[in-house]
Amino acid sequence: MGNREILIKQIAPCGANCVTCMAYLRKEKRCPGYRNNNINKPYHCARCRIKNCNELRNNNFDYCFECSKFPCKRMKQLDNRYRTNYHFSMIENLENIKKNGIEEFIEGEKKRWICSKCGGIISVHRGYCSDCGEIKYFHTGTNRAKIK
Repeated sequence: MGNREILIKQIAPCGANCVTCMAYLRKEKRCPGYRNNNINKPYHCARCRIKNCNELRNNNFDYCFECSKFPCKRMKQLDNRYRTNYHFSMIENLENIKKNGIEEFIEGEKKRWICSKCGGIISVHRGYCSDCGEIKYFHTGTNRAKIK
C-alpha cells in the first residue's frame, strides 16, 4: 500500500492527521477518518467529545482554532495525552494550520509521516511504517524518541 497520500479531508478539526492513526491504517474494517461516516470507527472515535462538540457543529467550523474557546479543556486534555504518549501536539498542529495554511501543513505532514523507505505511512500510535515495518520512533516508557 505504499505511496499513500495525505489529503486535506483527512485532517480532523482537532488537528489530528487521520492517515497516521492505527485504526485508519489497519487492513480490515479500516476507519474512514474523522470527516467520513462512523462505519468502522473505533468506539472512542465515534464518541469523541471534540467530534461531537456543539460549538464545532453549530458554527460549522472546519478546525477547532476557529472557536473563541480554543483551546478548550477537552482539547488541552487530548493534546496532553498525545504529547505524553505520541510525542506530538494537536494544538501545535492547529496553530501551524492557522498560521501557514492547510496546504503547507500537509506538506510538513508528508515529510513527517511518509516512510522514506517505501512510501507507506508511519503510524503515530505505533511508530513504524504500516507497510514495510521501518521504525521511525521507539517507545521509552510512556514517551518515545525519534530514531536518527
